[in-house]
Amino acid sequence: MAEITASMVKELREKTDAPMMECKKALTEAAGDLAKAEEILRVKLGSKASKAASRVTAEGIVATWQSTDGMLAALVEVNCETDFVAKNDDFLAFAAAVAELVATRNPADVAAIGALDLDGQTVEQVRTALVGKIGENITIRRFTRIDAQGAVASYIHAGAKIGVLVDLVGGDEALGKDLAMHIAAAKPKALMASEIPAELIDTERRIAIEKAREAGKPEAMLDKIAEGTVQKFLKEVTLLGQPFVKDDKLTIEALLKSRNASVASFVLYVVGEGIEKKVSDFAAEVAAQAAAAAQK
Repeated sequence: MAEITASMVKELREKTDAPMMECKKALTEAAGDLAKAEEILRVKLGSKASKAASRVTAEGIVATWQSTDGMLAALVEVNCETDFVAKNDDFLAFAAAVAELVATRNPADVAAIGALDLDGQTVEQVRTALVGKIGENITIRRFTRIDAQGAVASYIHAGAKIGVLVDLVGGDEALGKDLAMHIAAAKPKALMASEIPAELIDTERRIAIEKAREAGKPEAMLDKIAEGTVQKFLKEVTLLGQPFVKDDKLTIEALLKSRNASVASFVLYVVGEGIEKKVSDFAAEVAAQAAAAAQK
């Protein structure tokens, strides 16, 4: 049986906000598998057990660049080690420059950005020099470039920790801004249900069945109950299905229809999303170093 350590319990609690004892029980039941333990907690505790899943775990900013006609735009995430550096003027200028290069030069991938010219040097040379000057590692993590079908609306929120681009066909500038702000607040995973990964839907269905079973629902009803839960989930995580943040009686789909508009695509970046941030135990490190020194 896998040993359930205090650090494992702490990590699960930070991801789920579930009580410590519930985290330990879930880890024990899951034989130490963190992902399985999180799923067990969701069955027992509901959606509150996953509310911290998108918590920011690394520092940096998102930067955007947009052409004056709104037809071309780019969103870039640039990471660093501390929030202090994320506010540094040189770091901010570097991120803004990379966003413009992504839009105007259309690199194939992140690796290709490094070879682009930036004020007579390559981006990689500028990045390396900035690392030396600031004293922290700096990385370009990801980018999206939109050559719009309509016009791009953009929104940067929370100290440049959240960035949104929306390709809006029809409508007007005010609608584009409302949609971009809605996406930043509601964080949809996709535009429509058909774009949600099948494995994510399968997980929701499996959790719904287990919750219904634990509640004593008849076996013959489980699939029907799960399907209802999945449909509710899809409305919550797709842009078109979500209630508009300014009027929760109106879905985004209905809002767009009323304005004779549509969304061709959108992109949402949350800085550090999905990155595991190493947490060091300073006391443990000192103890380990002392023990190693004593052995020599």
